[in-house]
This record gives sequence, structure tokens and C-alpha cells, in this order.
Amino acid sequence: MSVSRRHIVAGISAAAVLSQFPGTALAQNRAKKIDPAELHKPGPLGDHILGKDDAPVTIVEYASFTCGHCANFHANTFPKLKEKYIDTGKVKFIFRVFPTAPAELSIAAGMLAHCAGNDKYFAMTSALFETQRNWAATADPIPVLLKLANQAGITEEKFRECLSDKKLAQEIQMVAVRGFETFGVDATPTLFINGTTKIDGDTSIDALSKVIDPLIK
Repeated sequence: MSVSRRHIVAGISAAAVLSQFPGTALAQNRAKKIDPAELHKPGPLGDHILGKDDAPVTIVEYASFTCGHCANFHANTFPKLKEKYIDTGKVKFIFRVFPTAPAELSIAAGMLAHCAGNDKYFAMTSALFETQRNWAATADPIPVLLKLANQAGITEEKFRECLSDKKLAQEIQMVAVRGFETFGVDATPTLFINGTTKIDGDTSIDALSKVIDPLIK
């Protein structure tokens, strides 16, 4: 069966589009004190994790697949973070999807990453960010997304089923709603380091090292 844009919107509910959250709530959320134990607790979908469970530093990232700053972070900073800290057992990294406009497309990309499976999740995440300009800014993102899905072992039939999964779409939205309401996430990317330091926006490995290094000495 051929795939069309309608499969992207089929699973998406408009009820939790993040742009509808009131500005007053944003100000209140910024003032909230975060409980690290609650932050590190998996949400509705569980968590996608890289690194050792007993690493001294845990970084939680909320990011949108349609966010240019997120793509820059994952192209320029994340590989260095992975090499220097994650692969050496110093950082446990948790990635969570926080859809931004266009929300339907951002959610759809998150659905595809999830449908790729745990073993291929981060490879799919990297592929989506690397090719973001090819699918996020086009009138017809389906061909590029389908090609990426195929490369991850997702057939056209599974691709169609994945993007039509209303429950999965809602669960991805709930991860974002929890991030917004409980932890005050209102920008992408947002990084939480050990639940005590919050960094909004694209950042360099040098800036991250200044926060991480004192925590591992």
C-alpha cells in the first residue's frame, strides 16, 4: 500500500499541541524546583538510554526532531559528549521527545524512531537530525522519512502502521506534557544535568564539560 501524508496525521491528536500552553504556566514552571528522582523516572513510553546505569552523571535531554538547534546540537556537540563521557562510563544519557512546530511532523518523527526499536533508536535519531532539512522543510516529507525507515529495517507496511498508531502518538505527547508541566521544559533542546542544572538551547561541549567535570571528580 502506498504511503501518503495522511498517515502522518492519522495518529495525531490535536488535544495536546504544546503551542497551546498558556504563557502564565510557562513562567510558573520556570520557578519550580525539580526533584531529580522524579525527573529520572521513566514516563509513559519508558526511556531511551545510552551509557552505564551507575554513571556518576545523568543527563536528560528533551528535544524536537523539527528543531534546528536540536539538529545542531546532535551534529556538533553530541558526538563529542558521547565519546568523552557516555562511552567512558561517566554519563548516562536519556533522550525524550518534546515536539515543537510543526508538531504533527515532529511527533511523527518521534514515532518512527520508537518504531525502529531499542537497538536502532539512537541510529534513527541521528539519521533524522542529520537529514532534517531534507524532510522537515518540504511539502512532502514522506519519501525521505520512508527511506530512513527502510534503512532502519522498517517496511512500508510497518511505516504506515507506525504513523497511524494513535496510542503511540498520544504517549509521545504525554512525555512532552510531563516535561512541560512537571519540569518546566519550554525550549528545545533542554538538558538537565543530575537534575540540578538546566541548560536551555544549543550548547558546546566546553560549556557542558564545565558542569560535568566537577561532578565526576
